[in-house]
Amino acid sequence: MRIVFAGTPEFAVPSLRAACGKAEVVAVYTQPDRPAGRGRGLQASPVKREALARGIPVVQPESLKTQVARDALRALEPDLMVVVAYGLLLPQKILDIPVHGCWNVHASLLPRWRGAAPIQRAIEAGDTGTGVCLMQMEKGLDTGPVLLSQSLAIDEHETGGQLHDRLAELGAQVLSDGLGLLRAGIRPVPRPQSAEGVTYAHKLEKAEARLDWSLPAAVLARKVRAFNPWPVAEAVLAGERLRIHAAVAIEAPAGSAPGTLLAAGRDGIDVACGEGALRIRVLQREGGKAITAADWLNARRDVLS
Repeated sequence: MRIVFAGTPEFAVPSLRAACGKAEVVAVYTQPDRPAGRGRGLQASPVKREALARGIPVVQPESLKTQVARDALRALEPDLMVVVAYGLLLPQKILDIPVHGCWNVHASLLPRWRGAAPIQRAIEAGDTGTGVCLMQMEKGLDTGPVLLSQSLAIDEHETGGQLHDRLAELGAQVLSDGLGLLRAGIRPVPRPQSAEGVTYAHKLEKAEARLDWSLPAAVLARKVRAFNPWPVAEAVLAGERLRIHAAVAIEAPAGSAPGTLLAAGRDGIDVACGEGALRIRVLQREGGKAITAADWLNARRDVLS
């Protein structure tokens, strides 16, 4: 079975490894190298690095909408194209080339959280569970029928980064199961998505990370978890802009204006919110590294005075 794999970020790497274990991956498509780091030098994607380490040819088109792109894919004679967080739109003429079409590994239980940031949006919304779907791709945004799925519970303290890693491994397992069936001549049965319960996980924007103290503490605590490790929640506290890496919602008496510092000690820094208070436990000063609230207080004695 000849597979073309298309993916870009770290999330897709376990799925690439799974594909290599089940079939011949004849080429890997990934986004063009992008400037990154302090020097802004071109940096290969995690998927490209994994492919090169395995000796798999890498293709990095700017677009898949051209005749040249279609001819290049057709020349690979793929039985299947596997797409995992690739980042480029696949036109219908591309979807039609592989014998078995294109499969997508998506980090939610569709139709909930179609779109770019399903992992973070699930935490931000307070979902208690999520999962992975193996989907037969069609032209719409994550609208295709589901071939296989697996669910998992979201821990109440789990960050976006932690859930990302668990779902990446679960996605690889679901893909491996699907490829195993296809190799055995059993095509997974496509199940159309429900028309009810559709939600969209819009791309994360850095501006979203700024905490609004007028919101309930429970909402802000979910944002802190969801936006760790990127874009990382931000807030102004005692006149200083800080990045908030860990915080929990606690009960607090009403009456204090949102943003008021209520208490500060070894357990954290309590800030009044629209409802309850947010206890900040790990934070980061501009240009510094993540530190505990206690360490920050040692440097900001004025806060305790």
